[in-house]
Amino acid sequence: MEKLKAFAAARPRLAAWIALAIGMVIILIIAARDVGLTPGQWLFLILATIGLAGLCVWIIGWESGDEDETPIPEPAGKSKPGLQTQAQAQTEGQQTHSASVEK
Repeated sequence: MEKLKAFAAARPRLAAWIALAIGMVIILIIAARDVGLTPGQWLFLILATIGLAGLCVWIIGWESGDEDETPIPEPAGKSKPGLQTQAQAQTEGQQTHSASVEK
């Protein structure tokens, strides 16, 4: 169990892909068990479902901002010198926007 936790901590997207794919394939098998598909059709549907699970995890990953660690320069008017990541810039932009809305 500890190995699974360590794997999920080291590779969270791959772990999410595997877990989501297993759940989606189980649901696919339950939903289509009485349809009369050939083995080739089952293989294609299962592979397509696994691919779809990977796409879902990838798209959900867009929201987390893990890949947006490219440093960008701060605007000249800011008091903090140096660089910030895109995720930090977005957070500051949201805080500035919410502060201006409250006024």
